[in-house]
Amino acid sequence: MLPMLPRLFFPPPFFIKAMSVICVLSLGNVGLSEIRGKHMQYSKFLNIGEKKPIEKKIRVSSRTGMLIAYTPAFLAGAASFGLFPNEDLRFLLVKSTLTFHFFKRILEVLFVHRYSGGMEVESLIPITLSYFTSSVFIINAQHLAQGLPEPEIDLKYPGIALFVAGTSGNFYHHRLLSKLRSKDVKEYKVPKGGLFDLVICPHYLFEILGFLGISLIAQTLYALSFFVGTTLYLVGRSYVTRRWYLSQFKDFSKDVKALIPSAF
Repeated sequence: MLPMLPRLFFPPPFFIKAMSVICVLSLGNVGLSEIRGKHMQYSKFLNIGEKKPIEKKIRVSSRTGMLIAYTPAFLAGAASFGLFPNEDLRFLLVKSTLTFHFFKRILEVLFVHRYSGGMEVESLIPITLSYFTSSVFIINAQHLAQGLPEPEIDLKYPGIALFVAGTSGNFYHHRLLSKLRSKDVKEYKVPKGGLFDLVICPHYLFEILGFLGISLIAQTLYALSFFVGTTLYLVGRSYVTRRWYLSQFKDFSKDVKALIPSAF
């Protein structure tokens, strides 16, 4: 595996190597914490697994929280077009896909998702910082790769295909989730349609595919590490989401997996 790395990725400087390791370990730890019962406090897991008294928690609405979480990462991507205006095609694709991803998420927060709960600021801060710093480092790693020899195996076009498939599938399943509720309905229902009949978190699966697409376009170690770290977190989150549905709905089918049809 190691001899293949120079053929697949631009050689990273030490700082990028170090931040790549930190990225995987930190996001992987959050995913493991989810499985262990210490949840990021938003959505259906608000107030679950927390020991701090509710009255001492600072919260914002879910819509406000998600806007705050995605906006700095989007602005970092948008700013990169001005900061690095004359880079190569690969860098342009990385900037474009990364910026579009967070722009899409902002539009979904405003016009697609229907929220029922709140979000703790204690969880909002690390989520926001994770998205923002990862966007900055993905862009910076790409900038540092300018002028280096291209990897022997060019993966940017398969990456584009995966990004388009992941983004489309993620949006489609977000739309299905939004249709479960009218404006005045706040309780959860078992989602149906699309891949929801096979896995409870197909939107996570397609988000993973989207980030895999970005990492293949970039072909930098940090972009790969963010994909791996995000996958580890979403694996943990999908696992406990399935466990939550099993506990809340007696008719929830045990054949419906967490993330990967027929497997996990």
